[in-house]
Parts: sequence; structure tokens; C-alpha cells
Amino acid sequence: MSRLSHMVLFLGVALVVGCVDAKSKPATDEKKPAAENNSGESIFKKTTQEIGKFDPNAANQVVDDQKIHATDPLSAPLSAYGPLVASAAISKVKGDVELFNADSGHYPTYEEFMEKIIKANNIRLPVLPYKGRYMFNEVTHELVVVRDIENAELSK
Repeated sequence: MSRLSHMVLFLGVALVVGCVDAKSKPATDEKKPAAENNSGESIFKKTTQEIGKFDPNAANQVVDDQKIHATDPLSAPLSAYGPLVASAAISKVKGDVELFNADSGHYPTYEEFMEKIIKANNIRLPVLPYKGRYMFNEVTHELVVVRDIENAELSK
């Protein structure tokens, strides 16, 4: 990376960190679905345990590719936030699913995933921008991020 790129990245991160209110309310408003937390409120430092059951045939949804789609160097750090936190959460959960499989001899159903992995370990996933939702895919045994088609374009 060039020196200018490092400087832009540093300024972007400083902007994001400076915009986070240190005295904000508790991390999650459990009564609101994660998508409502994305409608104007800051999502930084908010977490959720809301994970749906993935339906590959559901209409109007797109599985997010977790890639950073940044073209503007000034907004690149903000564009990278969603894919970075989602990738970290997915990696952590993937390890937990593999441990479950090793211990029990089978991959979890959605119900087992929620009870014996997410709730038993009190796993809190970061709330995602652009109304991203976590879903557990029982066929592939993985956590995926799903967005409505109209919100998928915003995240790129």
C-alpha cells in the first residue's frame, strides 16, 4: 500500500472510532429485530443472537458474498466494516459447529445450533449494516448472511 492509502485508511478508522458514542445505551435492544436497528441508528457495538433458519427457496433474498466492495478511498473503511465483522462471526461459529460435530458425531439441526451452540455459549454476533441477517444453513452446516435484494445493492 502506498503512503497515501495508509493515510486514508488511518483517517477513515479515526473517523469511525470518533463517531462512536462512548456513553451509548446497552449493546442490544432485544425487543427490536436487528433490521430495525439498521434504520438510522448506529450499529457499532450492537450485538444480536437473532439467527434465522436459512431457506434457499425464499423469495427476494441474496446470500452476501462477504467481499469488500470499496471504490472510494475515503469511504473504504466504512464499506469494509460489514464484511469484516460478518466474516469474523462466521469463522467463530464455524469452529463451534465443527466442535459440536466432533463431540456429538453429527452436525446440528437449526434447533440444536441455537440451543447448544448460540445460547449455551452466549454467542453475540455483531449487528450488520444494510439490514443483513444471519441465517443457519442446515444443509451446508454454516452461518450465512442474507439480505433482501434491494438492500444487497446498497451494501456494494
